[in-house]
Amino acid sequence: MQKLIAGIVEFRRKLRPAYRERFAHLALGQSPDSLFVACSDSRVVPNLFASTEPGDLFVVRNVGNLIPPCDANGSPLGDKSEGAAVEFALDVLGVKDIIVCGHSECGAMRAVLSGEISDRNPNLQDWLTVAARALPRLHAGEGDTDLSDMNRLSQLNTLQQLEHLASYPQVAARLAQGTVRLHAWWFDLHQAEVQAYDAARGRFVVLGDEG
Repeated sequence: MQKLIAGIVEFRRKLRPAYRERFAHLALGQSPDSLFVACSDSRVVPNLFASTEPGDLFVVRNVGNLIPPCDANGSPLGDKSEGAAVEFALDVLGVKDIIVCGHSECGAMRAVLSGEISDRNPNLQDWLTVAARALPRLHAGEGDTDLSDMNRLSQLNTLQQLEHLASYPQVAARLAQGTVRLHAWWFDLHQAEVQAYDAARGRFVVLGDEG
């Protein structure tokens, strides 16, 4: 906690003067470029590795970077907060890109693989069933076999969440119109490198090296 407080004091002393005008402008409204879905993992810092400024990203963070799919009536099969964020990002903010970003060494993927989540964590058990939908893809041999099963599942899970996103009526309609794009990114902690899924190659490649 002391480190956090010290950081706020440091911001006030050294960075606030440079950012005050930008935040004053943002107080009038926001127009982010993208909806960015990331894991809650403390090691994953989207604004750092994407070099973005305040106001650039509309961010949703949760355990495992998950988006529960919708049923036939457009209602999320699980927690509603992610669905609310999708609706807000598209219908209110008008974002044109949605990025789901997984990462290596993900504790949520480790838990899904082991299947050994304590009964004392019923909310976590229920939540990770959204990620478990990617397990059949792993067992079928999909993904980069040079990776550990945990990291391969993490990449497959990121792709799985794009399918879940496509089940939302607002997303499906815009995909059909070509007015929104879905992206799967993956952050390699060891290399501090961002990869993006290249559909043409059928694998994740260093972002900027696609095509």
